[in-house]
Amino acid sequence: MKRYTTVLTIAGSDGSGGAGIQADIKTITAIGCYGLSVITAVTAQNTRGVNAVYPVSEQCVIDQFQALVNDISIDAIKIGMLGNVKIIKTIAKLLRNLKSKPPIILDTILKSSSGTVLLSSEAINSLKGELFPMATLITPNIPEALLLSGIKTPLNTREAVEKCAMELIKTGCRAVFLKGGHGENNECCDCLVHDNLVRWFSSARILTQNTHGTGCTLSSAIAAYMAKGESIEEAIGDAKVFLNEAMHAGADYHLGDGDGDGYGPLHHCYRLWK
Repeated sequence: MKRYTTVLTIAGSDGSGGAGIQADIKTITAIGCYGLSVITAVTAQNTRGVNAVYPVSEQCVIDQFQALVNDISIDAIKIGMLGNVKIIKTIAKLLRNLKSKPPIILDTILKSSSGTVLLSSEAINSLKGELFPMATLITPNIPEALLLSGIKTPLNTREAVEKCAMELIKTGCRAVFLKGGHGENNECCDCLVHDNLVRWFSSARILTQNTHGTGCTLSSAIAAYMAKGESIEEAIGDAKVFLNEAMHAGADYHLGDGDGDGYGPLHHCYRLWK
């Protein structure tokens, strides 16, 4: 009998389906893995922004996590929105006590795509202290990398990006994938620092308003490919292909009544709809 390859996503719920748990599970499924979830918060949001965030209790997180790991083998873990210090500390304790040691992909979500702050300064320090040392890979974008590293100068050269990624390595994580999607060039240039090596991944910028959940999608895709046994570099390369194709496919669709001011989702299931 075949065994599922599993990916556990620990993140917030996005009722609009573009980001969070919903985007994670769609991505994991589309790549051929079985998605499991621990919900850290329920959000009220749509294509125009986050209206409210309702964190769940620490006990709720513990019960969800234990119910899964006491029954199901976990091949990779993706961590997204955590919300507050208590949840971060709870997740860290659960992961420390986990007998198996699957790869952990930590998406450093500090703000929503629309600009809503999702993690306080105190919680950011807790994230760095508690979870960075456990992470196989962290995936900050440029604004997040600046905030997490404390660097004040713009990351507008490859040398500056590499220096920032190296600073983040010092916090204890094993690898940093610094995403360049917030840059202003026609090319998206992302930097991986891993085992004292630097590798750049480049792709053409896709002109689309439907970018809600790109970070969630990419980190989940990396986790799914690593669950299948790929190395960090291989998983990032394949995940970027998936993300770019999902963005291209989603550019032709419209969701919501934002009159052009909203950020629609990617087309996570484009491979299944052909």
